[in-house]
Amino acid sequence: MKWNSIRTKLIVFMLLATILPIVLTMFITYSYTTQSLRTRVAQEDANLLYQGGRNLSSLLDDLNRSSSSVYSISNLLHAGYEDVQNNSQVYAVLSSISRSVPDIFQVYLYENTSRKATLVTLNTPQRNYNIAPFSDTLGSGQHSVWVQESHMSHTYGLTSLQPKYPSEPVFTLHRKIEKVPSSDIIGYLSIDVKLSALSDIVDQLYEQNREKIYILDDNGNIIYSDAQNMLGLPLREQWYTDQIARSPNSSGNFEQDGNVFVYQRISSIATRWTLVKQVPVSYLTLEANRAAFINILVLAVSLIIIVAATVIISLRITAPIKRLGRYMDQIQSGNLNVDIQPAGHDEIGAVMLRFRGMMDTINNLILREYRLELANKTNQLKALQAQINPHFLNNTLQIIGTLALELNVPRIYALLSALAKMMHYSMHNDDKTVTLRDELEHVKAYIELQKERFENRFIFRYDVEEQLLDLPMPKMILQPIVENYFKHGLERSAVNGEITLLAIASAEGGAEITVQNNGNQIPQPRLLQLQRKLTQWPPPGSHPLDTGQDAERPSIGLANVLARLKLFSGGMASLNIGNLHPTGVKITLHIAEKDITESEDH
Repeated sequence: MKWNSIRTKLIVFMLLATILPIVLTMFITYSYTTQSLRTRVAQEDANLLYQGGRNLSSLLDDLNRSSSSVYSISNLLHAGYEDVQNNSQVYAVLSSISRSVPDIFQVYLYENTSRKATLVTLNTPQRNYNIAPFSDTLGSGQHSVWVQESHMSHTYGLTSLQPKYPSEPVFTLHRKIEKVPSSDIIGYLSIDVKLSALSDIVDQLYEQNREKIYILDDNGNIIYSDAQNMLGLPLREQWYTDQIARSPNSSGNFEQDGNVFVYQRISSIATRWTLVKQVPVSYLTLEANRAAFINILVLAVSLIIIVAATVIISLRITAPIKRLGRYMDQIQSGNLNVDIQPAGHDEIGAVMLRFRGMMDTINNLILREYRLELANKTNQLKALQAQINPHFLNNTLQIIGTLALELNVPRIYALLSALAKMMHYSMHNDDKTVTLRDELEHVKAYIELQKERFENRFIFRYDVEEQLLDLPMPKMILQPIVENYFKHGLERSAVNGEITLLAIASAEGGAEITVQNNGNQIPQPRLLQLQRKLTQWPPPGSHPLDTGQDAERPSIGLANVLARLKLFSGGMASLNIGNLHPTGVKITLHIAEKDITESEDH
């Protein structure tokens, strides 16, 4: 292969541009992924342990509230009792406590006054008289409510009775029953809770067989763990004694001995526990290692595909480029009608299609400008033919008006002045753009003549917002619209005709001009035809002022107004027509803000 060939350069460049970024990306991704996994797991586990701690705290609070219901029989415990009714009341309270939490195994009550012990195991009562309180319930140095670490359940010294239920691993909440308001102890209450109450909460916090979880008390004794043989024993692991036990924080995480540890302290009125989760780092990086192996396989396959694709692409790119160069040479020589054939459906083919479209657009623009220039020349010729010495006629009208004043006929003078204004406004063909103020004055002069023609059988009202008077627009826009009323709407016998012109600023920032009257309505079929053709005017592919379309125009006057507005504003104008009820017609012109800006540029 030659080094100067495109094929060789593409192969070498694409191999280097592919292998180096992929290898570097794999290394960075692996490092970042492992680190982000550790951080994410620590954050997620912290949130998880926080929620688990709240659930454990709620469990302990529920047990504490249940145990406090024993104070409802404190008077009986202080005074002692031996009758059946009081025995039943005590049993009812203990039975209620045993059912308050689903995993309570048994409830033990000792009464100091009567030296009587009662044990309710799974709703089965047992009782012994004249015995000492069980040693575990005394809790020397403990608070009035405290929790004993996990242990196997027992019968609390009721040795004369045979246990009816096998021993269960439990933790116990102990309460010293005091004679309120003094601190004299009148009895002891102990509630054994199965460890299943903890496992129901803890099992949702970790993945068994891969992670470990511990619940520890203030002394480091294990309240709950996967290893049943460690329950109740102190935890001597260095990560606990050096990190968690000495930490003043209520929560945190750290990495040690190839494990990530996350802990959350649980504070309750009964005790203070610590929830610890141990996650092996090898488990965290398992997915990252698997992803790295997959990336290596993908890299090998990619190299094979890239080499093959590079050779194919180098061959496919050069031929269309050369063909496109030949097309450009022909266009440069002056041939704008080159038949450009697409090279395919890829990017090069898309470029050639767009190049062909660009050339079609250029040819169409040239043709459009030519036709527009031809139409302008034709209109100028017609205007010259129509002007039979307009200055002479204007001067003649002024002479006749002066004579009318001399003969004391001011009405004739007013009509001649209005006609002179209209002629003066019409014959200045160089003024392509006028203002709404000019158009309004022209309409007023036209109305003045129509009032004399129809003997004041109609009234004319107008309301134009002050800021719109300087709005630029093409000449002779409003007068053809007003003229429709006198051609089609005004009845010969009507004496109460009315025509109104309103101009307001629209909500979109443009202007809305409305001309409405109370004359005859447009027949519905004709109205629908007008609305449809005005919406579609001018037809696609035709010039707006193309005189060859007269047979299809919706209305010569309205079509001329709409076409000139669209040419003036770049196609952003609209004209709507509709009937009013019970009589009348309403025509609305809308000129958007863009139209105003563009027309100012003219």
